Parts: sequence; C-alpha cells; structure tokens
Amino acid sequence: MEGGNQSKSSEFLLLAMSENPEQQRILFWMFLSMYLVTVVGNVLIILAISSDSRLHTPMYFFLANLFFTDLFFVTNTIPKMLVNLQSQNKAITYAGCLTQLYFLVSLVALDNLILAVMAYDRYVAICHPLHYVTAMSPGLCILLLSLGWEFSVLYGLIHTLLMTRVTFCGSRKIHYLFCEKYVLLRLACSNIHINHTVLVATGCFIFLIPLGFLITSCARIVRAILRIPSATGKYKAFSTCASHLAVVSLFYGTLGMVYLQPLQTYSMKDSVATVMYAVVTPMMNPFIYSLRNKDMHGALGRLIQGKAFWKLT
Repeated sequence: MEGGNQSKSSEFLLLAMSENPEQQRILFWMFLSMYLVTVVGNVLIILAISSDSRLHTPMYFFLANLFFTDLFFVTNTIPKMLVNLQSQNKAITYAGCLTQLYFLVSLVALDNLILAVMAYDRYVAICHPLHYVTAMSPGLCILLLSLGWEFSVLYGLIHTLLMTRVTFCGSRKIHYLFCEKYVLLRLACSNIHINHTVLVATGCFIFLIPLGFLITSCARIVRAILRIPSATGKYKAFSTCASHLAVVSLFYGTLGMVYLQPLQTYSMKDSVATVMYAVVTPMMNPFIYSLRNKDMHGALGRLIQGKAFWKLT
C-alpha cells in the first residue's frame, strides 16, 4: 500500500496487547469477565437509583449519569476487542475506527465534566448546607448535565473531523484495545501539527479547567470538614465525599499516565495505563461508590429483594 489517498478505504488491525494466540485467549477471558462485572455493576446501580425515590437527589442523579456514561464507554470498545481476540480477522474499518474514536473521546470528556459537577455538588452540600436545596435545584442539575453533553459532543466532533484530514500509510497495526487518538496520530504519515495543537488547546479547556475546579472544591471541602468540632461530624462529612475523591484520583491518575506525555514518547508500554482508564476504572466505580454508602446498600437490597419477590410470584 503506497501513496496518501488510500487511508479512507483502508482497514486497521486491532491486535490488543499481544499477537500470541495463547496470550490472546487469556486476554479474552480476562476482559470478558471484567466487561460482564462492569455491565452488571453499572446497570444495578442505575436501576437502584432510578427505582428508589430516596435516591432522587442531585448527587445520585449525576452518579446515575456517570454510570451510564461508563457503561456506554466500555460497550463502545470492549465487545469489538473481544470479537477480534477470538477471530482470525483483526480488522476494523476506517469508518468503524473513527466511530469508535468519536465515542471514546466524547465519553471520556463527559466523564470528566460529570466528575467536576459532582465535586461542586459535594462542595455546596458540605460548605453551604442551608442553601443546598436552592443551589442545586432540578433545573440547574439538568442544565449542568446538558452543558456537559454539549461540550463533550462538540469535543468529540472536533477531534474526529480533524482525524479525517490525516493520511495513514505503512503499517496499520494497533497494539491497543481500540482506536485511540494518540495511536492513530502515531500511525499518520501526513502533517499532524494542527491535530496536535487543537488537542492541546481543547484538552486544556475541557480537562485542566475542570481539574482545577475539582482541586479547589476538594480543598474547600477539606477545610470545611476540619472546622467541624465533633469527630462524628467530621467522619460523616468526609464519608460523603471520600468515594468521589477515590474515583477522581483513579480517573485522573490513569488518564494522566497516558496523555501527560509528548506524542513522540507514546508507545506500547502505555497500553497498561490505557486498560486502567478504559476498563478498570468503569469496573471499579460501582464498587467504590457503593462500598460504604448505606443509602446505596439499602436501595440495592430493595431492588434485589423486589426482583426475587416478582420471581416467586
């Protein structure tokens, strides 16, 4: 394959992290197990929140949307990867690759924005509890979520459309789980200066600004908790935001391992970090948020008991 006009009719080869048949079998069962746990965990939490009126609060509203985003995120990437691991044909079409890229970029951005809004929700609940009902009104919650979706859709469209300008030639082997932005840019044989510039500029806006907001909110929350006189009050206040802090740390920690580096140094070793933010984080989120949450335990118990009751009747 030579020349620059063939990229749009070509296929890419999604080889996951190994071309060894035995290792691919191990990877298949490992990722299938993780995918099933992720789907079951996220669906259960979403059903529990939607079916229990006691959880119809801003915090759980955003939490349900976070789990829906994670569910969509893993479904966008893992099923195709599982098929490739079991098949001799590892190909994904150019259009399929760009579609996967669009949803990947959009959903990661949406996850980031939802986490920032959830940090604001916890800040208001802990630092301004008397104004919480008015400050986090249903209308504002829907507005914040709508803005998050709009920014995420726009962010995904920008990078996907810019990727259509890139020409690919030579090897089209992708040693990752999916069509990832940095990987595709590394395969390009055309000028990617515009792509890289826009990537940095938009990334600063949609990731660094919310991250700064998150850090500021967390600092104010910690300061407010330290001012609470009783140890019981401190523990109760901290427990309401500890899960969120854990998810934020996991999300930004794994994402930073992949993207806080020059494009030229991006290599096969980063596939481990990619697995962390693309597979492990969505799988762990339901456990982190429900581990020490009594309200969630109660809602899940009532949901499961309700299912069991309907089966018996």
